[in-house]
Amino acid sequence: MKTTYIQLSLSAVLLLGIYSCKKGEVSSADLEAYATTDSTAAIVSDSISSVADMKVKDKQFIKTADVNMEVKDVYNATVAIEKSVQELGGFVTNSNLQSNVVSENTYNTSNEEAMLIKKYQTENRMQVRIPAEKLGELLTAINTNKLFLNSRSINAEDVTANIKYSELEGKRNQKTSENISKLKTNKDKVTLDDENMSEGNLQQLQSMNMTDDLKYSTIDIYIKEPQLRIAEIAVTNTTSIDNKYKYNFIYDAKDGFVYGFYLIQRIIVALINVWPLLLIAAAILYFLRKRKTSKPGQPKIQG
Repeated sequence: MKTTYIQLSLSAVLLLGIYSCKKGEVSSADLEAYATTDSTAAIVSDSISSVADMKVKDKQFIKTADVNMEVKDVYNATVAIEKSVQELGGFVTNSNLQSNVVSENTYNTSNEEAMLIKKYQTENRMQVRIPAEKLGELLTAINTNKLFLNSRSINAEDVTANIKYSELEGKRNQKTSENISKLKTNKDKVTLDDENMSEGNLQQLQSMNMTDDLKYSTIDIYIKEPQLRIAEIAVTNTTSIDNKYKYNFIYDAKDGFVYGFYLIQRIIVALINVWPLLLIAAAILYFLRKRKTSKPGQPKIQG
């Protein structure tokens, strides 16, 4: 009896140990599953919107994006973005990097030197085209340059119906062309044929643009630096230079004498040009004075 009790006790202890081991294994598995779930959630929270990589069966989307963010250095961020675009098979259609000067002052440091202080903020507006399937990758690469993301919008326009309509219009245009060809050649036929051909060319252009937009996504990017930068530029002390050459008495006196000499010459030449008038005036003056002297004197009054 005692032996049986001991065996039962040993069996219970053994079963309890096995249960404890199993419980430990389950807890470990649960932790690993939780860690995996948490890691997946972190990836999802840091990943780009699913719109960028969205694919729906029997649907065609034109995808565009707009990013507005602040970066540490606009120039370096621009170079990095352009490099990422090139590596992903895209191209830059516009990049307008500029520094907006807020204030500009010059401080003299000596008689010859001065320091130009500029306070400015750098920004860049870019537009890039990227293969549609690489849109998410590029947005991720752009995101690595940010200090602060002001806004980001991603748009996927469903153009499935537009593509079908374009196909139907192409068939209609072809059918119209066949009907026109059966008409008798005259002025009206030429006009109809020309209008139909023009409409067909326009449809082909729209189709080509849509095909291009389906293949390449457009991303508008605006980046700027959050704070003003300061540029210190060594320049010449212009005030000192201006004072040095502002007035030169000897030169100005010489220049004045020469100007006066030429002025006298100009006056003489001007008088020569009007010598007939001067001659007439002199004759009139002579006759007037002669007439005045030739008049008889008034009789004296005697007392």
